[in-house]
Amino acid sequence: MEITFWSYIFCLAGAALAGMINTFAGNGSVITLSLLTEVLGLPGQMANGTNRIGVFFQGIGSATGFAKSGISMGKQSLQPIIITVLGAIAGVITVLNISNENFFFIFKWAMVVMLIVVLIQPEKWISKESHFKTPNPWISIPIFFIIGFYGGFLQMGAGILLLAVFVLLSGYNIITANALKNIVILVYTAIVLILFAWNNQMNWSMGLILASGQTAGGYLSARYLTKFANIEKWSYRLLIIVIVIALASQFDIFK
Repeated sequence: MEITFWSYIFCLAGAALAGMINTFAGNGSVITLSLLTEVLGLPGQMANGTNRIGVFFQGIGSATGFAKSGISMGKQSLQPIIITVLGAIAGVITVLNISNENFFFIFKWAMVVMLIVVLIQPEKWISKESHFKTPNPWISIPIFFIIGFYGGFLQMGAGILLLAVFVLLSGYNIITANALKNIVILVYTAIVLILFAWNNQMNWSMGLILASGQTAGGYLSARYLTKFANIEKWSYRLLIIVIVIALASQFDIFK
């Protein structure tokens, strides 16, 4: 496949959009994985690993942007980070030993579940206030481990799953939940990145091209869009739109 100058420009623009989507919703990896496989021509397993480069650097950009906007998370992120890291390690080990393409069947139906979850109790998703409550560890720990496993395995949609837990179980508003989600994904992606690199499943040059776009999109959206009026409602709407588009793509509605 011939890769032109305009292909790179298209990938940068798409990556910036993915960074914005990841920051305020999730599932931006639908875009970046498509760019890596369809535009840049990487095989599925290599694209899966290369995609984590952008996710990691975009996580840094988003976390920095949230912090400069006065939204930062401390000890609240400790338990989710520890559990999701353990799950992510198990997920990477699994995906490196089986065919990645077979997982798309599971992903397709997982997205259906995600849409149902997001549509539950919309008033919680658009609330401006956080009403934090400590979730039952017998529920939260297995959920965080499963999400971590999924994130290590494929990443697409992991942010949406984390948002659902932080909003519906922990009581955060969607903006604070997004800040916490970005920190959790940033930390476990650092571990995942090392494991994929160790197994030679990365194209660093292509990954860094997308990472530059994702980092810019993540930082700018976290730094400035949090100031917009009714950003909670727009974040919720964007989340639904992203899931619906991903579902349409997975079920071949666009063909």
